[in-house]
Amino acid sequence: MVSILAGVLGLLLALVGTANATTPGAGAGTGTGKRVFNAMQIVFGPDTPDAFCTIGAVGNDKYGRKIAISAGHCLRDARYADHDIPEDVQPVYDRSDVGFGPIGYVRYFKDPAGSMVGHATKDYMVIELVPAVIPSSQGPYLRQTGEVEVAGGQPSPNALNPSLPRERLLGAALFDNNELVVSGQLGVFYGRITNNSQGVYQSWAAHKGGDSGGPAIWHVPGSPYPSTANNFQASGPWAGITKAIVLGVPPFVYTSSANILADLRARDAAHPGVYGAGFHVTDNP
Repeated sequence: MVSILAGVLGLLLALVGTANATTPGAGAGTGTGKRVFNAMQIVFGPDTPDAFCTIGAVGNDKYGRKIAISAGHCLRDARYADHDIPEDVQPVYDRSDVGFGPIGYVRYFKDPAGSMVGHATKDYMVIELVPAVIPSSQGPYLRQTGEVEVAGGQPSPNALNPSLPRERLLGAALFDNNELVVSGQLGVFYGRITNNSQGVYQSWAAHKGGDSGGPAIWHVPGSPYPSTANNFQASGPWAGITKAIVLGVPPFVYTSSANILADLRARDAAHPGVYGAGFHVTDNP
């Protein structure tokens, strides 16, 4: 069984605790009509509710599988890291409804130790959802409308050549006013991207421990900001997932969707059939 450790990545100031996963019961995943959505808090064992991370995006891959994306550093086990896991060894539960049974199984995660020594651009997890759940684009605050696509610009360091628009990075120069809108335990926040280090964004959009893997969308210029007027709702294309709180200004760090999508395509080109390859956010409400 994969052992669980909420990762301490870079100079994290706070994240979740440690837990051991358990094997699902006989009735796991037998419910119907359950929605899985961005910002859903997830645990890796029903007896460890305080060791949680968060879903960043939900959709389908090019092979027709239902997929959710979270942060790779939420898990730690060298036996399973950095390669696809076809076996159902690590279940994932909705933290608020563990009685449903697993909503999916981890199929890939990046080893956190590797992330600290040169693979920081690949800090993500792929979860294959069980057939009984319904992927949804609508989270508590954010509705995701596809993926960010950048015309021109810098490609992700993980991208094949030529790169695709969805594998190119949002700019963070003085006159690039790209903003992230994020959702987590603090509610919904937004802030400008102030730095882009190989597709790892720094932003004033705030999060806290346990939000790792949670959703970030790009604020489409001219679209409404979340406010009391719209019940703090926002919509836009998926731009990344929560990564870390660092000793920096601003301290909030995100892994770009471009880095994740580019790495999935590159891995699939080398070994066709990779879980999550060609991921697209669902259109389901």
